[in-house]
Amino acid sequence: MSRFTPKVEDAMFASSTFSSLSGISLKPAYYQGILADLPEVGFFEIHAENYLSNGGPARHYLHKIREHYPLTVHGVGLSIGGETPLNIEHLKRVAKLVNELQPAVFSEHLAWSTHHSQFLNDLLPVPYDGPTLDRVCRHIEQVQECLQRQILLENPSTYFEFTRSDMSETDFIREIAKRTGCGLLLDVNNVEVSCFNNRTNPYDYLNDFPLNAVGQMHLAGHTLDSNTTLPLKIDSHDEPVSHDVWALYQYTCLQLNMMNQACPTLIERDGNLPPLTELLAEARYADTIRQTALRESRYEQRI
Repeated sequence: MSRFTPKVEDAMFASSTFSSLSGISLKPAYYQGILADLPEVGFFEIHAENYLSNGGPARHYLHKIREHYPLTVHGVGLSIGGETPLNIEHLKRVAKLVNELQPAVFSEHLAWSTHHSQFLNDLLPVPYDGPTLDRVCRHIEQVQECLQRQILLENPSTYFEFTRSDMSETDFIREIAKRTGCGLLLDVNNVEVSCFNNRTNPYDYLNDFPLNAVGQMHLAGHTLDSNTTLPLKIDSHDEPVSHDVWALYQYTCLQLNMMNQACPTLIERDGNLPPLTELLAEARYADTIRQTALRESRYEQRI
């Protein structure tokens, strides 16, 4: 069990101020449009590593937007799954940003992206075995201690499975949450991508996922590669949310509502950026699915 015990308000993800509406990724292309129109959206999410400088236009616009909307911060460079120790200087810079912004949520990935002093521009998977579990838990405890808050850990998108793994991904993630007290970020697109690539059933995955620890969900688009022999779905974040991911999201919302558990949702987009109105429309569609699922679950609980 982690030595760090999250504060009650951290564990509730600042529910008194965190909007029930879905959010979207904050990108520089949208700064001026957001401030001009103040669209109806629940929150904006940033990648921490894009805002670690002490000044500049990005930080200027970020603070302007923060005056009107809640923020969530998504880390992509802490390399929590890495075999080498965490980069303490990088962690301190992230902690400084989090302390400054006081986001509703800080999240990171179950992945690694560094090896000693080398940084790899990707989020790479880990084997699901005892030594890796111990290491990941130590790193999460270290991050939570430094940030003085509970973090959310995101399930990965994978393209293969390790033969050395001796537990399932869901069991591995469940044990992490149990040992460290961290919450979970359920990326529904990652579920679809990983299950397609590993030839497993995404609904079975969701049925075994520790939904009681989920504090946020991500939705994103993927692409299918052109390999006709063994096609893979690529977690590209450069397309609209697909029909199969929307279906998984609806199913997940029903399960969460049966547990009386609300869960903020983000439309994640990192490439091939559409007009802001298109992302806002996807966020509204996510809200519609959540509201419909809530009505259906209430009906089922009554009968």
